[in-house]
Amino acid sequence: MTLSGKTALVTGSTSGIGLGIAQVLAKAGANILLNGFGDPGPAIATLKASGVRVLHHPADLSDVAQIEQMFSLAEREFGAVDILVNNAGIQHVAPVEQFPVEAWDKIIALNLSAVFHGSRLALPGMRTRGWGRIVNIASVHGLVGSTGKAAYVAAKHGVVGLTKVIGLETATSNVTCNAICPGWVLTPLVQKQIDDRAAVSGDLVQAQHDLLAEKQPSLAFVTPQHLGELVLFLCSEAGSQVRGAAWNVDGGWLAQ
Repeated sequence: MTLSGKTALVTGSTSGIGLGIAQVLAKAGANILLNGFGDPGPAIATLKASGVRVLHHPADLSDVAQIEQMFSLAEREFGAVDILVNNAGIQHVAPVEQFPVEAWDKIIALNLSAVFHGSRLALPGMRTRGWGRIVNIASVHGLVGSTGKAAYVAAKHGVVGLTKVIGLETATSNVTCNAICPGWVLTPLVQKQIDDRAAVSGDLVQAQHDLLAEKQPSLAFVTPQHLGELVLFLCSEAGSQVRGAAWNVDGGWLAQ
């Protein structure tokens, strides 16, 4: 399919899952507005190789004013946000009674509230133009829990619930909203968990295997490419009646 003439805003997209999704959308012809911290230069160069327009906005998504500034840039430079991929997220691991209040607030702001703010800003234009796609990158932790991840699990469950509401509110339009719920993807967040295990065991390969074996029966990581291709499907006509879904891509995690 072609997304030529469409613009995609992908949050948390200067690396990892977000960049992988942006690459798939750019190859399909979509202009890209990147968002994220760090040097965006390599990501911009990678995406421009597909022949599309690429811009970057460094909005801190825990700040509503910066989210609004990012959307203003998108509308000014591209005229629209046709595809919104809410991907940015952070993690902190601690038992509930030891969970830092500031970490809870930051995770809820970035992983959940930013999804709401991005969606509310994107929807009016999508409705006016008669087409739009919102894809929320949730997690298997939007469907099941794990110890030590109170804020992350709460936020991702909230994203799945918000996805259902937006899916219902847009059900009679050509705007859709869905969530993708990945299992283990080898991101910096997951690599840190592997490294922490390896620091105890002294065996990095075994630490990676053990992490996968606990949850993901395929014993293989989901890749950003897998997720990007699913986002592309949801943007297609074939995906037009997938609405309010939470689609797990998890190597069998939730089949157990």
